[in-house]
Amino acid sequence: MSCEHLSHAHPVSARTSGCEECLKAGSAWVHLRLCLTCGHVGCCDSSPNRHATGHHHETGHPLIASYEPGERWVWCYVDEEGMEVPSAWIRFLRS
Repeated sequence: MSCEHLSHAHPVSARTSGCEECLKAGSAWVHLRLCLTCGHVGCCDSSPNRHATGHHHETGHPLIASYEPGERWVWCYVDEEGMEVPSAWIRFLRS
């Protein structure tokens, strides 16, 4: 793992149970992503609105985790690198 952002991150609880922007707009999503900086839940790049990536562009927050049940991975937008979720963070994800 060469991503330095993961070593500076900490576990964070989701702010909503679905994509924040899609819930407000009444839009649908395909998969959910959790921002590991602030707990924002956004939709994936396969979703029509791509809110997780939009959140990264707006805030600069580097890391997201899959917020899909049973999926255990992290993506760093800055380093364009995928990693496993640290075991201490699993309780913040959907089982």
